[in-house]
Amino acid sequence: MDTGNAAWMLTSASLVLLMTPALALFYGGMSRQKSVLNMMMMSFGAAGVVGIIYVLWGWSMSYGPSLGGIIGNPFAAFGLHDVINQDGTAIIGEQGYPQVIDVAFQLTFAVISTALISGALAERVRFGTWLCFAGAWATFVYFPIAHMVWSGGLLSHASESLSGWIFGVSDGQAKIEPIDFAGGVVVHITAGTAALVLAIVVGKRHSWPHRPHNLPMVMLGAALLWFGWFGFNAGSAFAADGLAGLAWINTTAATAAAMLSWLLVERLRDGHATSLGAASGVVAGLVAITPAAGVLTPVWAIVVGAIGGVVAAFGVGLKYRFGYDDSLDVVGVHLFAGLWGTIAVGLVATDDGLLTGGGADGFRLLIMQALIALVAMVWSGLCTWLLAWGLQKTMGWRVEKEAEFDGIDQALHAESAYEQSAQRYAH
Repeated sequence: MDTGNAAWMLTSASLVLLMTPALALFYGGMSRQKSVLNMMMMSFGAAGVVGIIYVLWGWSMSYGPSLGGIIGNPFAAFGLHDVINQDGTAIIGEQGYPQVIDVAFQLTFAVISTALISGALAERVRFGTWLCFAGAWATFVYFPIAHMVWSGGLLSHASESLSGWIFGVSDGQAKIEPIDFAGGVVVHITAGTAALVLAIVVGKRHSWPHRPHNLPMVMLGAALLWFGWFGFNAGSAFAADGLAGLAWINTTAATAAAMLSWLLVERLRDGHATSLGAASGVVAGLVAITPAAGVLTPVWAIVVGAIGGVVAAFGVGLKYRFGYDDSLDVVGVHLFAGLWGTIAVGLVATDDGLLTGGGADGFRLLIMQALIALVAMVWSGLCTWLLAWGLQKTMGWRVEKEAEFDGIDQALHAESAYEQSAQRYAH
C-alpha cells in the first residue's frame, strides 16, 4: 500500500471538509445578525444530509458502473459494500491506497457543493425544505454531473462521450479530452446555476438589500476557505507529487491575483477598496483556478485569477440590474468565475490551449470546455427548477413575512447569535 499518498489524500479530504464550516462563517458574516445562525445551520444541515446519502448511494451513483453515460448504478456499491471487505478491511484501489479514502475525499466535495447553494436563499426559507432540497439536489444533479465528468460519462474523455462523438476516438478514448481538474464544472457551475434558479423561484427578501453584519467573520471564513482549498485543488492530483505542488502554487497565485483585481475594480468603480471585496476576490480566484489548477503554468494562473476577479466582481453586480436576490453572491462568484476558469482551460492549458500551442486541437478543446459547461448548466438548471417547483407545491419555501422581518434565528431555531438580539425578542 502507498502509505504516503494515502496520508496525503486523507489530509486533503480533511482540508476539504473544513471548507464547509469555513463557508458557514463566510455566509454567516454576510448575513444580518438576526439570521446568522440559520445561515450557518444551512451549511451544517447540508453536511449532515449529503454525508449520509453519499455513503448510501452517492458514491455508487457517481463512480459506479455507468448507465448510459449519465449516472452510475446506485445499487452497485450501495452502502459502500464494494470498497470494504466483509471482515472490515479496506480494498486497495487503483491509486495504490484503500479505495475508502477516495470515497472520503469525494464525499467532502459533494457536501461543499450542496452547501454553496444556500447563500442564494439567505434569511427567507424554511430549514426543513432546505434539507429536503439538499438531499434531492445532490442525488439528481451533483452525482450525475460528477459521473458524467469524472467517471467516464457523457462529459468525459471516454470513447462513448460527447467529445468522442464530435471529434472522434483514438486508442479507445476521445481525441479531445475535456478538463475539469478539481470541479469548476462539477462543483461551481452546477451550484452557481442552481443558486440562480432558486433565487428566481423563491423570490426576493422583503428587506433586500442589506449590509453584512460581521466583516471580520467574513474574512476569517475566506481565509479558512483558502486554506481548505489546497486539499480541494492539490488533492485532486491524487498523489503527493509534482502535480499537487503545481496545483498548490497555481491556486495561491490565482487567488492573490483575483483578490487584487477585485479590489482594483472596487477602487475604480466605487472609490474605495473594501474588506468584503478582498474576501470575495479570494473566493473568486479560488473558483476560477479550480478547473485549471493542474494544467497551467503559474504565470497563466495569475492571468486566469486576475481576470476571474474582474469577471466575478461585475457578475455580482448583475443581481441589481436584473433584480434577482442572490443573497450572498453565489451566482456572481461561483457561476461566473467557474465559467471563466472552465473556458480558460481551452485557451491557456499548457501545450493544449488555443493560445499555448494547441493549434486546431486547442480550438477543439475550447469548444469542448464550453460544451461541458453548457450541458452542466442546462442539467443543473432544469433539475433544480423541477425540485424547487415540487417543494414549493408541497412543503413551501418561504417563512412567514413577520419571521423574515424579525429574523429567522428565533423563528426557526429559538436561538440568537448575540445577546442583544435575544433580549430584544424577549420583550
